[in-house]
Amino acid sequence: MEGKDPAKVITDAIAKTLVFYCPFVGRLKERPNGKLSVDCTDEDVLFIEEDADVTLQQFGDNPLPPFPCMDELLFDVKGYGEMLNCLLFLIQVTRLKCGGFIFTICHNRTMGNATKLLQFMKVVGEMARGALSPTISPVWERHLLNARTPPRVTYAHLEFDQEFMDMNADDITQPNNMVNLSFFFGSNEISTLRKLIPLHYQCTTHIILTACLWRCHTKALQPDPDQHIRRICIVNTRYKFNPPLPLGYYGNSIAYPTTVTTTDKLCRSPLEYAIELVKLTKGKATEEYMKSKADFLVTNGRLGLPLNRWSFLLSNLT
Repeated sequence: MEGKDPAKVITDAIAKTLVFYCPFVGRLKERPNGKLSVDCTDEDVLFIEEDADVTLQQFGDNPLPPFPCMDELLFDVKGYGEMLNCLLFLIQVTRLKCGGFIFTICHNRTMGNATKLLQFMKVVGEMARGALSPTISPVWERHLLNARTPPRVTYAHLEFDQEFMDMNADDITQPNNMVNLSFFFGSNEISTLRKLIPLHYQCTTHIILTACLWRCHTKALQPDPDQHIRRICIVNTRYKFNPPLPLGYYGNSIAYPTTVTTTDKLCRSPLEYAIELVKLTKGKATEEYMKSKADFLVTNGRLGLPLNRWSFLLSNLT
């Protein structure tokens, strides 16, 4: 992109990409029956371009959250950010004095998960390099995850258990109550953790880390011994279907299988207990689970995912 304005290149690429993602140039509406739909208003997306008197080097070699100047790298546009009746994308390109640029994006997650966003960004990159069409054609077919007729709920769906709805949940995640830290678990640390379980016991690095962090998180909060606590797993189920969802499907195919136990059981039992619960939770995410989830929601109304301090949610982003 040497000699070119990055904002212009990206603006043009996004315009070409949106031809293949027509629902993204609209607004989310709620029908009288409570169902969500996209009103394709052909309004484009919110796009901001700015200049900053800094270089990329000034952000450091490996910037981590909270990122400096984030409120300037992605402006808080008045009227944007609501789930309904708002444009679905806010994009900002900030040119740096070193010749580089920073690209930031905010999107409505009801339209799809991170996989969808990554797919969209790949197409933007292809268009910026001169492609005429995406390598993988986008697929909108939301009916693939519709509820069955009649609905048939076959799982308990503890992820929607209102027992874990905390009216003060916002207090838990307020910036002044949180500290952002990074921890590196190398081979030595993982080896130390594996010494806590029998030699013959098999589990992945992610599972043993999740089990350990869940126990540490619970012990740090010091809940009552009989307090119900839960582990929520985040699973992309697009490959759990038979046949799998189309490669270009850009809907939300995330499942949140959940397991509930008590503080006493989690903290007093051997580490294998927590590991087995993590395995059990992740293993729930099947095609039948997703169909049951759709049936549950159409039967019980559009429920949010209730979260409080007794809910432990961890995602593997690798």
